[in-house]
Amino acid sequence: MDKSEKNKIINTLVYPVLFLLIIGLVHLIQYVFEIKFTHYGVFPRSTKGLIGILTSPLIHGSFNHLINNSIPILILGSLLFYFYKEIAFKVSVWIYLMVGIWTWIYAREAYHIGASGVLYGLFSFLLVSGFVRRNKQLISLSFAVVFLYGSLVWGIFPIDVGVSFEAHLWGFVAGVILAFYYKKQGPQKIEHHWDEEDDLDDDNPYWKEGIEINQTQEVNYIFKPKDK
Repeated sequence: MDKSEKNKIINTLVYPVLFLLIIGLVHLIQYVFEIKFTHYGVFPRSTKGLIGILTSPLIHGSFNHLINNSIPILILGSLLFYFYKEIAFKVSVWIYLMVGIWTWIYAREAYHIGASGVLYGLFSFLLVSGFVRRNKQLISLSFAVVFLYGSLVWGIFPIDVGVSFEAHLWGFVAGVILAFYYKKQGPQKIEHHWDEEDDLDDDNPYWKEGIEINQTQEVNYIFKPKDK
């Protein structure tokens, strides 16, 4: 692995790791000082719940909740910044905000906390974007994401009343919308174009050979009378 590739990998980890450090620190403060930040979560259709649009993804109810979100976010976030580096930051910010706003508009009346909505947005963006762009490498990435985290799809349904399936659902929807919205930005389908001028290039040995083969040659015939 050359130096440029190592630098690229390091750069892809900066934002995902920074985000995980922040949510880890927030939860550590809760644990050490035995306080709860739950009231800073999203509380739908309530003025007091508006702050949660910005703060809810940073708050987790337990270490198990934190770890379950952190590992997939690290993996999917790194993939996003590696393969979609031109738009990765914008996509991440929009997912973050869209999940919070939509959960505030339509969800059950309860405090919604955790970064799982962001996780679902990363998942659906990586899942859909490869097919939208028709890029073979990114389609392979989409299949890899399905293989790793395809079971996340069940989280968008109201199966467990203790889980904010609304945040999961809105995150999933946000990722799909952004995959279509940014389809013209970032990596695109690789197309091969044949340059017709190359076929007529004088330096092309096949063309030279063709000219020589097709050249018209003048042939003179001399008739000698037959001796009697």
